[in-house]
Amino acid sequence: MKELALTPQLFAIFSTLIEEACGLHYGPKDKDILATKIASHAEDAGYDNLLDYYYRLRYDDPTGDALKRLVEALVVHETYFFRELPPLRYLAEHFLPSIIAKRGRARVWSAACATGEEPYTIAMLLDRQNLLDKVEILATDISEAAIRTARSGRHGRRSLRDGCPQDLAQRYLDTTASSIVVAPRIRDAVQFSTMNLFTDTSRIGTCDVILCRNVLIYFRDEQIAGLIQRLTKHLAPDGLLAVGVSESLLRFGTALTCEEREGAFFYRVNR
Repeated sequence: MKELALTPQLFAIFSTLIEEACGLHYGPKDKDILATKIASHAEDAGYDNLLDYYYRLRYDDPTGDALKRLVEALVVHETYFFRELPPLRYLAEHFLPSIIAKRGRARVWSAACATGEEPYTIAMLLDRQNLLDKVEILATDISEAAIRTARSGRHGRRSLRDGCPQDLAQRYLDTTASSIVVAPRIRDAVQFSTMNLFTDTSRIGTCDVILCRNVLIYFRDEQIAGLIQRLTKHLAPDGLLAVGVSESLLRFGTALTCEEREGAFFYRVNR
């Protein structure tokens, strides 16, 4: 399998191609992980030479389907219900009610939602506040497979972790020995679609809340700065952007101001 070895030169061109396609950054320490996944997909596609496979992806993939299949295998779908709950509680119990009081309705976008546990969580919180019918919840991800799982409302047991709020879990999730099934009212409240955050987000429109949490850690600073600029264009003048608790935007010099609200941190446009 010498031809399927990821040489430094091949690593450089493959990692550049992948970053251009979906923003994921692979540094030298990630070479072995990337090599395994690329070799597997090259073999499945009938290639015994990685350079030939690269040429297929770069120059002979007019529909982009071959590259999409590789990206599907690379994107990270680690998420679960009620993850980093305090910011979502604040949004559902304080911020979104204030928006609804002003405008009658509100819009929330969960960007890079993976298999949907995050938008379903905020839908549960809003339903408990009797506000679900007044909020449009959009959820997008680059992975078609992840979106199919999200739309089904059926998840594996790892989607529900120890320490979750039992009142919400018992009310909205049907737990069996092998799966977690979201209540139909919650499932039907979220509009799922595929979207690449690094290409075209124009159909999203203006949102009062944008959730892009635990995503930025996979990108280089240059990619993050560009992504935040694109997201900000969709944020209402009084809207809030939430990133993961371990992520910070302060070093990017964006037009965003960080605010602490009820112990949770958000970003808003500094106008």
